[in-house]
Order: sequence, then structure tokens, then C-alpha cells
Amino acid sequence: MRRAWKDNAPAWRLVAAPHGAARRDNLRVHAPRSAMTIAEPSAPPRAHHLPGGGFRNPWLDRESRFRDFLRWRAESVKSPPPRAPRRPVALPRAEPAFSSPRAPADAISVTWIGHSTMLVQAGAVNILTDPIWSAAAGPMSWLGPRRYTAPGMPIDALPPIDLVLLSHDHYDHLDDVSVRRIAAAHPGAHWVTSLGVAPLLRARGVQRATELDWWDSIEAAGVRVTGTPAQHFSGRTPFDRMRRLWSGFAVEAGAHSIYFVGDSGYNPGFAEVGRRLGPFDITLMPIGAYEPRWFMEPQHMNPEDACEAFAALGARNFVAMHWGTFKLTDEPLDEPPALFRDDAAGRGLGPEVARVAAVGETIQIGPQAG
Repeated sequence: MRRAWKDNAPAWRLVAAPHGAARRDNLRVHAPRSAMTIAEPSAPPRAHHLPGGGFRNPWLDRESRFRDFLRWRAESVKSPPPRAPRRPVALPRAEPAFSSPRAPADAISVTWIGHSTMLVQAGAVNILTDPIWSAAAGPMSWLGPRRYTAPGMPIDALPPIDLVLLSHDHYDHLDDVSVRRIAAAHPGAHWVTSLGVAPLLRARGVQRATELDWWDSIEAAGVRVTGTPAQHFSGRTPFDRMRRLWSGFAVEAGAHSIYFVGDSGYNPGFAEVGRRLGPFDITLMPIGAYEPRWFMEPQHMNPEDACEAFAALGARNFVAMHWGTFKLTDEPLDEPPALFRDDAAGRGLGPEVARVAAVGETIQIGPQAG
């Protein structure tokens, strides 16, 4: 049975801003009235904001601390987890079958490039999530968890990108080289990210970056994007932990709806997202990086958690991500999909709903792209 959650977060009411407002590089900029909602100024502070700046997880009594990390590493020495492979992992691969340059208006598809990087084609809009093509997830090419599965396609093979969703600032989600290359190749792309992250993107050449708080919405690239709660943390150095927000994103693209969960532990926010923004045609949900549970549970879902979150959302299709690319935690790289399929089957979710893509595979939802 899942533990009881703290439920003392103050509620807030969303209203249309007088002229709308989006956060861009931590500065307010005007947006059309219909494009944006923000918290009413007189409302109580949002529970995930710290009074002195920075952010917290409103459902946790205690955040993970550096000494928890040290305990994990010490336990790994005493009882070593399965060793990381010495060469690239031979996961199933497929040739991408996305539409180029764009899909028909009534088509929706997802191509798994690796980790949390997805190419979503929602009608004629091309969306990219948390892009990382680098050989390691770290501040330098030789520092950080190495990549064991090659990307599903070269970065230069991307179709024209209209929208990039960037969930948070961790190196396996905000990759320096990938951001720079996409910003140069697709200068018109609109990047939507979490509070505090836009300056990192602009420093890497991104021309259009908008920050959203949880439940804020904006019209971008012809679709409506809403920031959604997630249970995670942030930081790229020992000195900026929890200074930038972490989020998921819900996208309304005409008749299509997509939910990109980002990086998250299980939390009550999933049910609220489903009530307020669902149902979703596709939910892009993480299933990996979850062991040991005493340390990883607050920040990363395991396959059982992910299936429970999917049920809380009331979504239509589950596409798994955040597994099989980087050895971030103790479970074997190829374990998450096997556990996911077993748990999904136990809930009556067949492979036509609970989907694990091959690397590079394009999953079609609705009419076939041409």
C-alpha cells in the first residue's frame, strides 16, 4: 500500500492575467491575454516555492540530502549492484518512420530517440523533449554517466523543430552540446522550460525560451503548453541545488493531447493533472533509474509506480522512456521494460496501450503519417 502523502499545501486559484505573462529569463514579458494564466497575486504562495527563493517538493516531509547519496555509494561498495556493461547495449532498434518535414493534420506519432528524448509529431507541429545526443550525461564529455545505447537517429536527421520541452536542469535532460546544436540548426524553435532554466538555454544560443511555473500555460508554436507538477529536484553543481524548478508539460495540439511527465517520483499531482488537463492521447512516462528504492523512490518511479501514475491520469496510451540509455542507478539497464510489461499486464493493459518502443521506433497513434 502506498504511503499517505502530506496534504497541507495551500490551494491556489488560476485567473487570466490582465495582459497575460510568461517568465522569460526570469523577467516578465507580455503575451496575449488568451495565451497565459498565472496565479492571482493575492493568492497564498504556491507550496512548491520556498520563501527565500528556490523550490521544494510539497508532498515530501523530507528532501533527499547529500549524506543519502554518500550512504548509497557506501552501500554499493559493500554490496555491489550489477556492473555496468563495458560496451554499448544491444537493445532492440528500429528505423525511424516519422514524417518529414511534417505529419498530416490528423496524425500523431512518437519516435523514441533514447532516454527522455522523444520526437513527437502532433499534426504539423514537431516537438522535441529533453534532447540529449551526447556520449555522457555530465559537464564534460568524459565526466558523468556514459551512454550505453546509441541515439535512435542522428541529431542532423531531425525534421524542422517547432517546440522543445525541457523539464529541468540535470545533465541527462539539459545537455550542453545537444542544446547548442539544436539551437543553431533550428533557430525558430520555441523552448518551454521550468522556472529558472531559461538563462541556461539562452547562454547556449537558444533565441526563444519561456519559463512556466506549475499550472501556468502559454501558446507556443501553435499549441497550448501547460507546466505540470513533478516530484524531483534540480541542480548542476553542489551550489545550485533546488534553485531551479522541475516540471512536466501537457500539450494541447488541436484535437491531440500529449503529456510529457519529465522526471518524477510518484505523487498525488498525477490525479490532479488528469482531472484538469486530461484525458491524454499519449503519456510519455519514465520507468527507469529507481534502485535502491530507499533513496530513489522520491525522485524516480519504478515500473509499478509508473503504471499506478498512468491509472491515476486516466490516459489512453503509455509510451515508456528514461531507461536503457545511461546507467544512473543500481538496476540492470534492461530490467525496466520487463517489469513494466508484467505490471501492465496485471492491470489489464496490453502492449497496444502500454508501449515500449525499440530505440528509434516510431509509434503511430491514429492515422498513419505519410
